[in-house]
Amino acid sequence: MNPLLGLSISYLAGSISFAYLAGRARGVDLRKHGSGNLGASNAWRVLGPKVGLLVYLGDTLKGLLPVLLLPPRLNVANQELWAIAFGIAAVLGHVRPIYLLGKGGGKGVATAGGVFLGLATIPTLIAALAFAIMFGITRISSVGSLSAAVTLPAALLFMAGPTSPVFLMSPACPARFSEHWLMRRSIWT
Repeated sequence: MNPLLGLSISYLAGSISFAYLAGRARGVDLRKHGSGNLGASNAWRVLGPKVGLLVYLGDTLKGLLPVLLLPPRLNVANQELWAIAFGIAAVLGHVRPIYLLGKGGGKGVATAGGVFLGLATIPTLIAALAFAIMFGITRISSVGSLSAAVTLPAALLFMAGPTSPVFLMSPACPARFSEHWLMRRSIWT
């Protein structure tokens, strides 16, 4: 498979807005309700926990599946870097979905979680535990997300090392992104 085809597939898969589809199935445009965001948190808030969990699962899978399924089909030397690129394309699709003309996507938390689950399973599960603990304590999704954003690169640093491509592309990696950028972009909320 051509890597550019893989990038296209990843972006198009990421562009599938499960929150939009779930809302439309119930006669609701989530862009006009709750936070106005097309993500699992807003789907949970507006449509209820069952629908929110389904949206979360769909958003996670659209990040996970390209990372796991596409790199083995490439005839290239470094499949890990292409897996990262496919993951970035999937998150970009979620944030700027082509099917919605590049507008009204989600923040990419669940999709990025799926990408990292495929790239670094154990560190991602540790970050998910941090999310669950902090969300359980505060009942605020963004607090849990920020906790995961700090925990993930720390776990990656410890388990994969400072030169690991997955560590270097992790959202809270100090070498790549500033705290100001994280807060401003709200990528983990």
